Amino acid sequence: MQEKDTSYYSRKATLSLKITEFEVPPMQDLLIIGKKAPIGPEAVKRMAQMLSPEQFTVVKLNHAKIEAVLVRNSILQMLDERILMQIIMEEADRLISDTMVLRSEVKVSVTVQREVEL
Repeated sequence: MQEKDTSYYSRKATLSLKITEFEVPPMQDLLIIGKKAPIGPEAVKRMAQMLSPEQFTVVKLNHAKIEAVLVRNSILQMLDERILMQIIMEEADRLISDTMVLRSEVKVSVTVQREVEL
């Protein structure tokens, strides 16, 4: 009697695209700059300063592939820089090569719950 092959193989991918109109400045909340990207952190900083004065800060990182992150100042006012950069390094590390510049939108939602005595 011959055994029936009951193994099953499936390979799937889920793709979600967020397509938006090209914007000037060509950035949203973050630009993650690879170590060998065609544009470096100083040039990105100058571009941001010309297009949106005093709105962005360049944070240099010690990372294998990422040289720096250009981040909107309002985000740094809401989140601790160290925590934000740790999250960016962990998540971008899976996506970026050292020659890339990634653009990212950041949504921050703060939840506050307080208890008071009556």
